[in-house]
Amino acid sequence: MRVRHLTAKTLLATSLLASSLLLAGCGEAGSGGGEAEPTSSGTSGAADCAPVAGDKLVVLTDDKGLQNSDNIIPAVNKAAADKNPEILDLLNSVSAALDTDKLIQLNKAVDIDRKTSTEVAAEFVTTNKLEATDKSGSGKLVVGAANFSENVTLAEIYGAVLKSAGFDVEVRTIGNRETYLPALEKGDLVAVPEYAATLADFLNAKINGADAKSVASDEIATTVAALTPLAEQSKLVMGEASAAQDQNAFAVTQEFADAHKVTSLSELAAACGGLTLAGPAECPDRPFCQPGLEDTYSLVFSDFKSYDFGLIGAAVRKGEAAIGLVLSSDGSLAAS
Repeated sequence: MRVRHLTAKTLLATSLLASSLLLAGCGEAGSGGGEAEPTSSGTSGAADCAPVAGDKLVVLTDDKGLQNSDNIIPAVNKAAADKNPEILDLLNSVSAALDTDKLIQLNKAVDIDRKTSTEVAAEFVTTNKLEATDKSGSGKLVVGAANFSENVTLAEIYGAVLKSAGFDVEVRTIGNRETYLPALEKGDLVAVPEYAATLADFLNAKINGADAKSVASDEIATTVAALTPLAEQSKLVMGEASAAQDQNAFAVTQEFADAHKVTSLSELAAACGGLTLAGPAECPDRPFCQPGLEDTYSLVFSDFKSYDFGLIGAAVRKGEAAIGLVLSSDGSLAAS
């Protein structure tokens, strides 16, 4: 049974208001040695696995589908799409070129290498040969973006591709979904890069009430099938979903993964009985986080450490926790 949850992006927006590291039931930081502690064991009978410090994080595969499919997908004003069908074709070409590894690289370029979203978008369009061959587009289009760097970069990519087709394009950073979605529905914006599962549940709650059961799924085709009629009721049309996902994920250091020979959450549950988990303060109460890991994978946690969302990855790298909640498109996950 699917469980309704808040996404890490929601938590990030909240946790960035905090200015210091939060610690909840921490105890001492774990060892960085990588040796299993033969103390207690979980349902698998495996010994506890101590944290292992390292420079590189790797995301463990969510092989049982705990998280919903938050793939990047174009949301387009229906009237604009009806008037200019090429808009969807152009934005679908972006979806076809985009996967999670490329999204990680885009985020690294902006958030770590400190390039601008505009120049990173231009490089992406050129490298992936996304410039339009038909230059017949005309008229003013405004592409909207949520107010965080990844979405701004994606909006700049949309804008650059539409501009290459002859449209006069402005990319405008608007704010949160509650702010930009009405503008998109009204037609003040022509398109916004969206996240399939999050948008599906947002529109479902808007149309069917705050207590409406989640319609999102870990399967992107199922999520899009639920999203499409909700979008139509909101005067929107959805483009094709990309393979790129920005959703909750759980990471360990490469050194930990190598020491315990794990690449998935199921393998982690079989290899380790007790783990230290790093997450935002809400994690022990949120079904996508600690309870979901326990219920879906039978993972056992000997300790939980609470951090501001932006500091979780660093805590895992330092060996303060064996596993931590991250975003699957975090630029720091880029291969060095």
